[in-house]
Amino acid sequence: MGSRDIWYVETTADMLAAGRGELRKALAEIVKEALARGWVDADKAKRWLEKLESGRVSMEGWPKYEVGLSSSGSLEVRFAYISPDSIEREAQRLREMGLEEGEHYTVKMPEGGGRGYVSILKEGLAYAAWLSVYGSGEQQKLAAEFVKYILQRAKEKGEKVYEKAREIVEEGKARGSLKLEGFEKRVEVEGREHVVKVTGGRAELEERQDGRKLLRLTITAEVDGVRHEYEMTYGRYGRNNTAVGFAVARANAPGGREADAERFSALVKALTGREPGVYRMKNGKIKCYREHLDGFMRFTELADAIARWLEETSL
Repeated sequence: MGSRDIWYVETTADMLAAGRGELRKALAEIVKEALARGWVDADKAKRWLEKLESGRVSMEGWPKYEVGLSSSGSLEVRFAYISPDSIEREAQRLREMGLEEGEHYTVKMPEGGGRGYVSILKEGLAYAAWLSVYGSGEQQKLAAEFVKYILQRAKEKGEKVYEKAREIVEEGKARGSLKLEGFEKRVEVEGREHVVKVTGGRAELEERQDGRKLLRLTITAEVDGVRHEYEMTYGRYGRNNTAVGFAVARANAPGGREADAERFSALVKALTGREPGVYRMKNGKIKCYREHLDGFMRFTELADAIARWLEETSL
C-alpha cells in the first residue's frame, strides 16, 4: 500500500516462512539483528525465528496448511487466510493439479474481514496421491509435492494424524493396482450377503452428436450365481459439472427388477466400497457419483480411461 511517495509492503511471518530457504535465512538474520539492537520484543522475535528457522511451513513455495483430526476422527486439511487473492491462488493451484472443486476440495472466500479457506476433502487427497503416481508432466510433479507436503504437516501434528493421512494417501496410490479379472468379494446389501465374482471389464469414452463426452463402464460379473454384463454410463451434469453415473435394473432378469438392482448394488459396493443410490419407484434406476468413480479407479482395466475422461470433461 502507499501514501503519496511512500510505499509499504505488508506480509506475514507465515507467508515469508513459505518462501525460499535463502529468503528465510536472510530474514532470520534481520530478526536476530533487530533483537540485538532492542528494536523488537524478545517473545515476538522468538516466534518469528521459530517459523523461519524450524520449518513450521515444511516445504518451500507452499502456504501453511493446517492438518488435524476432527472430533469424529476424520482427517481435516485446510488452508485459511484473510486475503481473497491468496485463497483464489491456492484454488487455482489445485485446479492445475487436476483436482475439482466440490468433488475434491471446497472453497469459502473471506467475508467481512474474516478468514476464507480452501479445504481438501478425503477424495481430494486420495486423488492427488493417485496423480502423484499415474499423472504426467507438471500435473504429476505438483501432485507429488502436495502429497509430500501434507504428509510432512501431518507428521508434525502427531502419530495419529500422520497415520490417517498416510492411510488415505496409500489408498489413493493403490488405485489402478487391482485387476477386475478374478476379483472376488462378499458384501452385505440391505441385510443380505452377496457373493461377487468378477471376470472382466472395460471403460470406454463415447462422444454424442451434441458433443457431450460420456464414460461407459462395462463389467462382467457373477453375483449370487447369476452371470451378467453390467453397464453404467457417466456424464457431467448441472452447474457444477458433477460426474454422475446411471444404470437401469432389468425387469427380465432372474428374480425381476428388484433382484437385479440388488445384485448391481452388491457389485458396485464390492468394487468401490460404497453402495449406489437405487430408485425402485423410477424403473429401477441406479445412480452413482464421483466417490464411486474414484473406487472404480482402483482397477487397472478402468483407471486410464476414467482419468482421461475426468481430464477431458473438467471445467
